[in-house]
Amino acid sequence: MLSIGAFAQIGQVTHRMLRHWDTAGLLVPAHVDEFSGYRSYDPAQLERLHRIVALRQLGFGLEDISLILDQGVDVDRIAALLRVRHAQVEAEHRLATSRLRDVARRLGLITKEKLMSHIEIIHKPLPAVRLAAGRFSVSEQPEIAGSLGPLFDQVAGALRGASLTTPIAQYTGTENGVDVIAGYLSDAPPSDEFEIIELEEVPEAICGIHLGPMDRIHESWQAVHGEVLARGLVPAGPCRELYVRAESEDQTDWVTELQQPVTDPNR
Repeated sequence: MLSIGAFAQIGQVTHRMLRHWDTAGLLVPAHVDEFSGYRSYDPAQLERLHRIVALRQLGFGLEDISLILDQGVDVDRIAALLRVRHAQVEAEHRLATSRLRDVARRLGLITKEKLMSHIEIIHKPLPAVRLAAGRFSVSEQPEIAGSLGPLFDQVAGALRGASLTTPIAQYTGTENGVDVIAGYLSDAPPSDEFEIIELEEVPEAICGIHLGPMDRIHESWQAVHGEVLARGLVPAGPCRELYVRAESEDQTDWVTELQQPVTDPNR
């Protein structure tokens, strides 16, 4: 019999992992002392330990490993699991490669050109949202500001004192100008005074935070779109603004997240 320490050393795993696998029923000790609780393992269990370690290194979870070990080696099952894992590793590799390019590019800007972006940019998915909202269209970008605030006020009034959550606006460029949807995250029932509009989930978006007044938000949008191009991505749908904080009249403490859906044309 091998003590847990000797068994762990031979298998190059930790005591904690062995205890966890014992609890999960994946690798139960051959003997547990009823008084001390010390675990002991049979040398023959090293084969199972090595298979567990090998499968873990391939990225399989404990549930899949348990099925593989307890139900025998099913070639089709193993192949299916490996195909899934292959796709996951490919996705992780693409993400890591993208991050490496981004780090190298930023490093180049900082060390060679002494430049840093005035906003931080991140790459993330956007959840689907349900809005109590309204719509309007403008022919020129500067016309948006004059209609956006009144539309938010109209929807807020129609919700009649309900607890208002974060306001969101979506902008869609058209041949004739810009179509705007604006409203509040809400589970309110449909009403004649506003629309219920579902914004779909977005798998990937480049996002940045704009701090302060709206009269300079175009500079932050330029930084976001510059980052989209620098990462080899392309816009893929209407952009959104999520107004995290928008209360003060002078807008000095406003916080707005800029969200641009994107896709990778090389994927």
